[in-house]
Amino acid sequence: MINSSHPEVKPTPAGGSPTNPAHSQPVRLEPHYPFAHLPESGATIEVAPGIHWVRMPLPFALDHINLWLLADGETWTTVDTGYFLDVVKDAWNKLLPCHPLSRVIVTHFHPDHLGLAAWIQAHNNAPLWMTLGEYATAQLIHQQVAGYSIDAMLAFFRAHGLDATRCDALARRGNAYAKGVPEIPATYRRVFAGDEIAIGGRTWRVLIGHGHAAEHASLYCAERKALISGDMLLPRITTNISAFSTNPQGDPLAEFLHSLQAFKALPADTLVLPSHGRPFIGIHDRVAALEAHHTERCQKLEAACITAQSAAELIPVLFDRDIADPHQTMFAMGEAIAHLFHLEHTGRLGRVVENGITRFKRCR
Repeated sequence: MINSSHPEVKPTPAGGSPTNPAHSQPVRLEPHYPFAHLPESGATIEVAPGIHWVRMPLPFALDHINLWLLADGETWTTVDTGYFLDVVKDAWNKLLPCHPLSRVIVTHFHPDHLGLAAWIQAHNNAPLWMTLGEYATAQLIHQQVAGYSIDAMLAFFRAHGLDATRCDALARRGNAYAKGVPEIPATYRRVFAGDEIAIGGRTWRVLIGHGHAAEHASLYCAERKALISGDMLLPRITTNISAFSTNPQGDPLAEFLHSLQAFKALPADTLVLPSHGRPFIGIHDRVAALEAHHTERCQKLEAACITAQSAAELIPVLFDRDIADPHQTMFAMGEAIAHLFHLEHTGRLGRVVENGITRFKRCR
């Protein structure tokens, strides 16, 4: 097993300059969806022998999360838990009598994935398995430790040009993370990159990804040619890649693009079991589409930065819809800053700080 620290990532440019693009058009390839129907609340669909699909509601525009139940003898392992909502607890109460849990694996710290881990543990005594990076991040945000607090996020966003009105809306929302994850289990079993977890007589290998979260765990079963991808690989929407106040010189987009390379090594007919959207086949095409998507975004931002621009000023360049509510503002700002950091790391934009506001301008 290897340790949980990030590999040293050499910045990999997401595409070329506007005058010499690496991809003139983004790749638009549609995955194949082998399942026509969705699971009903409190029910499952078997997508492969011993692998069951559960769909739980979310209180956001992204209105669902997929959980994956893996048969393990007379008990089950769940991958992810759902958001802390009464309707999700009701669904679990329907599932647990027929699917008693012996283990909870959580891909990463986000509340739709970790939210009910403590509740499940209290009801089913199932231990939590998680990477150190994700468990620690959950605790730090939940406890509002310096650098991980709402105040730190707001100071970061203000420095990148977010206006007072939208900052105030984020401040009024408070610690939204603790609403989705009111309690975190006091103990966990640490998961490492390369771990091989035996579940139901089959081996699931842990693949660690970065960029969306610090140490996101996906699971691959070679015997089933199945990948539980978490949020690292989604069929229709793109994974949010955000910069954070705790790493103001980082390059999370380079980390994400680097992490995608592991998925290229998997068989083309791998059944991908994502956290959002339908199970799909077409892993290589989807990786190519994501790479092209970020190439296109970087090219748009570079073209827009002929004069110095802040992340907040560039949100309309990245998003063709109004970003109004605080939840979407948080993701949009994080995404814009992450792409600007990547362009800075790859030598295409330079940073200009005036009156406490950071802006970026083309280097050529």
